[in-house]
Amino acid sequence: MYVIKHTFTFTRIIYPFQPVLISLLQKIFNTLINSFIENKVGLAENFLNTNLAGHLKDNLTKLYTSGLLRNAGIGNNKLAVQNKLVRGDKIYWLDRMHNNPYENIFFDLMDLFVAHLNSTCYTGITGYEFHYTLYEAGSFYKQHIDQFKNNDSRQYSIIMYLNENWQAKDGGELRIQHQDHTQLIAPTNGKMVFFKSSLLPHEVLVTHVPRMSITGWLKRD
Repeated sequence: MYVIKHTFTFTRIIYPFQPVLISLLQKIFNTLINSFIENKVGLAENFLNTNLAGHLKDNLTKLYTSGLLRNAGIGNNKLAVQNKLVRGDKIYWLDRMHNNPYENIFFDLMDLFVAHLNSTCYTGITGYEFHYTLYEAGSFYKQHIDQFKNNDSRQYSIIMYLNENWQAKDGGELRIQHQDHTQLIAPTNGKMVFFKSSLLPHEVLVTHVPRMSITGWLKRD
């Protein structure tokens, strides 16, 4: 997990985001937060721009073809088990130490979002963790909640999709179970989904084509 050791502001940034872009990002962040407040699920189209999403997808594809993705488990590190009847995705953990320029831009973007979230909503997020996720055709993830029973550090779940030209027939939608209705979210390219890790049961429906994303959690320890 990355621990946020200092407060990022919109005038002190690792990656040289330009002021106009920063203003645009703030609008996207506010769209995400406002939709979360209204519906318990934040949604922002094009949270990742087409260029960055494309490079991240290329990274994920290269890792997959090189055999570097691993079958995901159920539970945390101490209790994780693999069960393809429940979960069929493959993952690869992201790390700044990999020194991939596009992944580092992604991390800089997340630092900005966490700074905005903490300053506007007083969430007290202190760290995060993210991994690439790939569902091969025919795979899925049964309904679950992201926060572990023996560890409540995960506060918010985040998914950012890397699926160009996704169509309804491709499947792989995210289905979120609210108290009084079900929400179906298409995994379209660049979209970000944001919700409380302890609150909403959700699942990934069977995908008929490879389905790619970055999945992660904002944490408070």
